[in-house]
Amino acid sequence: MHDSQRTRVRWILIGWIFLVSAVAYLDRVNLSIAGSAIMAEFHLDTVQLGWVQTAFVLGYALFQAPAGRLADRIGPRLIIALGVVWWAIFTSALTVIPVVGASLVMLIIIRFGLGIGEAVVYPASNTLVAAWIPSTERGLANGFIFTGVGFGAGITPPIITAIRLHYGWRASFWFSAAIGLIVGLVWYLISRDKPEQHPWASKAEKDYIQAGLPKSSSKLGGEKMGWSEIVRNKDIMAVSFSYFTFGYAAYIFFSWFFIYLNVVRGLDQRQTASWSMLPFLAMAIGSASGGWISDLITKRLGKRAGRCMLALVGIGLSAFFIALGTQVASPQMAVMVLAAGAGSLYLSQSSFWSISADIGKKSAGSVSGVMNMCGQFGGALTASLTPYLGKTFGWNVSFLVAAGLCAVGAVAWLFVHPEADEVLPVEVPPVEVKA
Repeated sequence: MHDSQRTRVRWILIGWIFLVSAVAYLDRVNLSIAGSAIMAEFHLDTVQLGWVQTAFVLGYALFQAPAGRLADRIGPRLIIALGVVWWAIFTSALTVIPVVGASLVMLIIIRFGLGIGEAVVYPASNTLVAAWIPSTERGLANGFIFTGVGFGAGITPPIITAIRLHYGWRASFWFSAAIGLIVGLVWYLISRDKPEQHPWASKAEKDYIQAGLPKSSSKLGGEKMGWSEIVRNKDIMAVSFSYFTFGYAAYIFFSWFFIYLNVVRGLDQRQTASWSMLPFLAMAIGSASGGWISDLITKRLGKRAGRCMLALVGIGLSAFFIALGTQVASPQMAVMVLAAGAGSLYLSQSSFWSISADIGKKSAGSVSGVMNMCGQFGGALTASLTPYLGKTFGWNVSFLVAAGLCAVGAVAWLFVHPEADEVLPVEVPPVEVKA
């Protein structure tokens, strides 16, 4: 069929997941931007705020695998919509905590609950990718989805800072919750779990998607994978370990970078709001370009080169730039170097999610949930360990630990062999349809 007869509904859905992803990170990063005001109001120090940050990541991590299994069973349409409502409630709940002796405990409980709600987003989006996106387009699709991470986290500092300075930090949380509800409602209205269920998708698009889905090998079969089968898969475990190191490095930027620039590097609130955008914008650029490059290389040289080697190079470069950033005296130059580290890290992002979708197939949500759980455990560790290391040994050590873990995580990709787990689809050439 002519390309002109083929709709692009799959890209509309991926585009909206981009917005869901952006809002998720707006709700996630707003605490670090409003952190100084919250610490002052509730009489917290940086270590205690670290416990609150860790509570979110632990809730997020522990419910990744269950969320992935739910997405596999009931579909991404409903599970993402329910998740958005859940995290809007918990984002708003933070604003009604009284200043009492138990305030810290309540902050921890609410952020843990927020983490549970946000846990559904990426395993469910990977279920959507597995059903809607041909294998050769998954790098670009995942790259675009995770561009939402950088975009959402990047626009959060100026938005939350402006609202907080004019209306108080609570108003910024209400804004975050309201935006999430709007995006979630539209998602539920326009999405469907599978191409054959969507009234907008043409037969040409449905046929194109079906022809491009990876075919199961006798090794894994075509049915859903059990938990024991997932944890015994060496490729999945290697990718999951690498994602642990990825999460550790990423959460330094999400949880502590704003405070690091303000308190350690000495920038004022407005300077910090501006400069702290750079790593997140670099993440957005890295995600999009990494996905595009990954697909390009995969089509020419296979997944071993396009997914695995690109991830190895991206995470390896991140280790170099994060370590180099600790040696730069100028705050502004340090931000640019560290932003290069964040952007390099996110060059590898689409590789993780494309590989997990390809290996998981009908269990893409479960496989990516296990992988993302490991990544979030890395994030939970850095949320608490980073301020401890900074307070005890200096903030340079905090960043050097992240760089060292990145280096080890890059090496893990040498042990991933995705093409051994599947039979790649054969491209179906366009057929001229004569009137």
